[in-house]
Amino acid sequence: MPLPKAELHLHIEGTLEPGLAFALAARNGVELPFKDAEELRHAYHFEDLQSFLDLYYRLMAVLHTEDDFAELADAYLARAAAQGVRHAEIFFDPQAHTSRGVPLATVVEGLGRALDTSEERHGVSTRLIMCFLRDESAASAMETLLAAKPYLHRIAGVGLDSAEAGHPPAKFREVYEVAAELGLRRVAHAGEEGPPAYISEALDVLGVERVDHGLRCMEDPELVERLVRDRVPLTLCPLSNVRLRAVRTLEEHPLPAMMDAGLMCTVNSDDPSYFGGYAGDNFDAVQRALGVGEERLRELARNSFLASFLEDDEERRALLIAEVDAYDFGADRA
Repeated sequence: MPLPKAELHLHIEGTLEPGLAFALAARNGVELPFKDAEELRHAYHFEDLQSFLDLYYRLMAVLHTEDDFAELADAYLARAAAQGVRHAEIFFDPQAHTSRGVPLATVVEGLGRALDTSEERHGVSTRLIMCFLRDESAASAMETLLAAKPYLHRIAGVGLDSAEAGHPPAKFREVYEVAAELGLRRVAHAGEEGPPAYISEALDVLGVERVDHGLRCMEDPELVERLVRDRVPLTLCPLSNVRLRAVRTLEEHPLPAMMDAGLMCTVNSDDPSYFGGYAGDNFDAVQRALGVGEERLRELARNSFLASFLEDDEERRALLIAEVDAYDFGADRA
């Protein structure tokens, strides 16, 4: 059985496997610009974040109905559970769907159907985090947040994703202020393509509780000192960083140096269908490429539960951390 872990940085739209994309396209009468699933998979080679986003948004055209979103989420949960994920905090991008005529209710209720039965069917507890597209306007984000009010019983928090460069966190100050007033948890992508200053801005202006990616914090020693002192979790995505050229090779990833510095790191899959691996695959990859030993893998897994939004279920958090502490790596190899 794999090491128990939480996944805290996962875009549900980024779990769309080529086979499911073609099945949904056929169901919904959508023509894809690829001959078959194999040709589509070969298209998953990216120069940077924007080249990935272009394909990512294009493929969303196959998602139309509640059934589509439920099937997408259930397929992810089954794969994640097989790789040891016991708790998942799942991002979704409502603006990418409402902008093409899919109602917000369809997205949230479809995902919710899969999440409602996830613990029973897959042993995975879940939270849903609604992300705003930072390359869209703050007004559009606010409109989306207000439209989501009837569904806040299903939504635990808000996030900020999409193209980072040139779109500083402060652009969304008022949106995050309203989100806080609504009792929503707050996270944001920062320091992937954007500079370390975006991480500080996300903390100071948006009041985020976790930083998604945060890779470039290592360029600013004072920021690292702050993140360590305040125990701010970073949701790193190693395979994604290589695929999107944030780092040249996995062997050059700063994860070991970040852990040496005392940063509260977690390992996640981001958009696993596109980037070559789910949560367990990322753990395996850093173990092989970076020589991350068993106790450090245990630390990463423990951090994932400590950084999760399980404050409403501390009993489950404690149980999962106890499972991590008791985990026998030798039994996994056997």
